[in-house]
Amino acid sequence: MPKMKTKSAAAKRFAVSSSGKVKYKKMNLRHILTKKSSKRKRKLRKAGFVDDSHAHLIKKKLLPYA
Repeated sequence: MPKMKTKSAAAKRFAVSSSGKVKYKKMNLRHILTKKSSKRKRKLRKAGFVDDSHAHLIKKKLLPYA
């Protein structure tokens, strides 16, 4: 059976942590930052974690070797 290809778009957006969770960068921190509060921007800096029900699909289909 041939090797599976990793979806390059998914590889750029998701990373798998050492505990096996799928993490991603949160959206809404690119532009129009003046109207967003400091608290909101600070919380957006932290990585988000994908829900377990979707993480299984991401690891199986999009990132098969992660």
